[in-house]
Amino acid sequence: MPGLPVVLCYGDSNTHGADPATGNRFPLDVRWPGVLAGLLEGEARVIEEGLNGRTTVRDDPYSPGRNGLVYLVPCLDTHAPIDVVVIMLGTNDLKATFGLAASDIAAGAATLVDAALLSGCGPDGGAPQVLLVAPPALGAPSDLMELWGFEGAHERNSALPRLYRTAALNAGCAFLDAAAIVTADPADGVHLAADAHRTLAHAIAGAVRPLLPSR
Repeated sequence: MPGLPVVLCYGDSNTHGADPATGNRFPLDVRWPGVLAGLLEGEARVIEEGLNGRTTVRDDPYSPGRNGLVYLVPCLDTHAPIDVVVIMLGTNDLKATFGLAASDIAAGAATLVDAALLSGCGPDGGAPQVLLVAPPALGAPSDLMELWGFEGAHERNSALPRLYRTAALNAGCAFLDAAAIVTADPADGVHLAADAHRTLAHAIAGAVRPLLPSR
């Protein structure tokens, strides 16, 4: 809808809408960016930019093209001008293949925030507003989690909200802790169920509204 502020949602499979029960993708009206679009109808236009396996700033040796930093600025340029960028990444950085501490993952998220703020993709070539979202809590360990490389990730996952909050404070951007709101479904321990998508969308809507320009 022309003339409305633009909100871009940049994330991984939990933004893309992976269904933990089937492995397929939830319909648009079920995944949280689609629910968010409904909640902000008439207030903002919501753009979905979720990719399965996307990391903050790392190249995945098993899944090329997942480095979130490499694609972020071209993505922002594609959709500019953008009023609010919602960034929810870091879950895939927990994989054992990367060998990262929670502080490394938070530093990657902070790098994305800085890139967005310096992108010039906001109104009149300025900085967009940024909402940094700490990833959802992982569910109980499962065989699928181990297969995907998340063994031993829970302790580092639980440290991310505190570090992300500090990163957001340092950058001067907004923050939301998804882990305090939703937990991954036990079907695979990584992805959100449909009801969690709705819950998360309502929380993000509440965090985004104060960032929208006055009309």
